[in-house]
Amino acid sequence: MQLKFKFLYHGLFWVAVYLLWVFVFRNYSFSLTKSLTVEFCYLVFITADYYIITYYILPEFLKKKRYVLFVTYTLVLIAFSALLRAIVSLEMNIHVFTGRIRPVFGTLYFNSLLNIFIWVELIVMGKMIADRIYNQQKLALMEQERVKHELDFLKAQINPHALFNSLNTIYGHIDKNNQEARNILLKFSGLLRYQLYDCGEEKISLEKEIEFIRNYISFQQIRKEKNLEVEVCINNDQGNYAIAPLLLVILIENAFKFVSSFTDKKNRIVIKLTAANGVFDFFVCNTTEQRQSMPSLINQGGIGLTNLKRRLELLYPNKHEITFKQETDCYEATLKLELA
Repeated sequence: MQLKFKFLYHGLFWVAVYLLWVFVFRNYSFSLTKSLTVEFCYLVFITADYYIITYYILPEFLKKKRYVLFVTYTLVLIAFSALLRAIVSLEMNIHVFTGRIRPVFGTLYFNSLLNIFIWVELIVMGKMIADRIYNQQKLALMEQERVKHELDFLKAQINPHALFNSLNTIYGHIDKNNQEARNILLKFSGLLRYQLYDCGEEKISLEKEIEFIRNYISFQQIRKEKNLEVEVCINNDQGNYAIAPLLLVILIENAFKFVSSFTDKKNRIVIKLTAANGVFDFFVCNTTEQRQSMPSLINQGGIGLTNLKRRLELLYPNKHEITFKQETDCYEATLKLELA
């Protein structure tokens, strides 16, 4: 639906440009044959130049601050388009509009160059201004949401010192022979400490997030049955990467929450994490029972998955990809981020 709307928007925009050209800048003269041939040539070359500049020359040179190359490529492109337009227009005047006076090629080329240059520059500048306004509005929205989340966090925050003192009290009252219960409480305390103290920044070290993930998986394994098999594979090229905290825990939590509970065969969770060349890949898969379908699993993910998708849109716009897949007896979730 969004792609169809985009095509419709672009189509209506170029129709408006064409009508503006014909009716305003051509002294309101409208001849169907002429408008669909000679005048239409301008729209074809202006449109082609606009998309080449917008989707190739701008990101490749201007956004990388290679200004000389940007100006050079833009001028060469427009000059070449004007040459092609002049040739096409000349041929049309000779073979289609035979009754008209044959124009001088030099004059025709100069007029084509001037018109295409002005129109392309105006439209590209308009697009850049519109994108800048949109990005500023998006940044303002992100800042508002950040402030709101910070305020909500502060409102909901309990005194960490009092909390950890309470945990220490509970730990002290657990029988020393019950070492398993003591270890569970220590793991829980470590997870809580990470969320309260280490996640205040927008991004943290990937190493810290990986350590938290390992501890979280270990804690979840304690809560599950003995016939649950968890495979963890983490590969990090030791790059100095930073990542938004607590993005992955939602997917891991859902894997443990919705993993199958077979009694006659193994229940399995596979977690793979790779960080290399500035790209972060995360994969989690858990066995499911046949009565569970992918839509129901996603819906049961509730507000956690909704918040995860929203955070990704705000923190990694156009730099993330999250997918869900249902196999015969396995539910998969993948997340890809550009960290560099």
